[in-house]
Amino acid sequence: MTGTYLRYVALGDSQTEGMNDGDEIRGYRGWADRLAEQLTAVQPRLRYANLAVRGRVTSDVRTEQLPIALSLRPDLVTVLAGLNDLLRPRFDAVAVAGHLESMFEALTGAGARVVAFTLPDPGLLVPAARGLTRRTLDFNARVREAAHRHGVTVVDLSVYPICTDRRLWSADRLHLNALGHTRLAAAVAHALDLPDGADLWTNPLEPQRKPSTWRRAGVELRWAVSYVGPWLLRRALGKSSGDGRTAKRPTLAPARRWPEPDPVL
Repeated sequence: MTGTYLRYVALGDSQTEGMNDGDEIRGYRGWADRLAEQLTAVQPRLRYANLAVRGRVTSDVRTEQLPIALSLRPDLVTVLAGLNDLLRPRFDAVAVAGHLESMFEALTGAGARVVAFTLPDPGLLVPAARGLTRRTLDFNARVREAAHRHGVTVVDLSVYPICTDRRLWSADRLHLNALGHTRLAAAVAHALDLPDGADLWTNPLEPQRKPSTWRRAGVELRWAVSYVGPWLLRRALGKSSGDGRTAKRPTLAPARRWPEPDPVL
């Protein structure tokens, strides 16, 4: 292990909040909670805060979450943001990357080790999202460059085919499922050189029989009706899934012990 961490703070949007690894009743676990559990196994005195809120864009994370994170004096911070920006019609890669770099600079300047992420290509998950491929590539390149300038560790989710295997994603194709969150926690553990943090998370799943053209068309139609339509309606009304919500773990505390078993990697 290359560092000893006592205060871990997670910043971001719905992925870091933990959707859809759990539910509104039991709460959402997610990869950051899973990572905190792994860190606790190594450092029992670890305290963990998760400031992420669904629906937030990078500017929100910077203005709402960064000041709180700095006040907690973390020695480890993860920053996963940008997907909500990519999905907006008006996407400014320079501005989004600028918000991320400002966070990198502030957090590393305060002495924290920072972990950032590139994003998998949405076009490989959703055929209708192929128009986002170019902007995703641009975004990822800017994240890598900003991270390099500030000594930030990058978990590069754009280079491993497993990251766009739909079996790691919920039915909405926007949020990871329990298996996906488990893999992402393992990816960060590997980047941090934690004990047992091997690169097994990159291993592909068993081959899957390819569905017929008609079945694929039906799946795409149901997905559009169930998820795209409601999302477009919220956007038209100027609403966000995160309206009225606050962070699930706004202060540092021991990591929660979840009783349910992890899915198989």
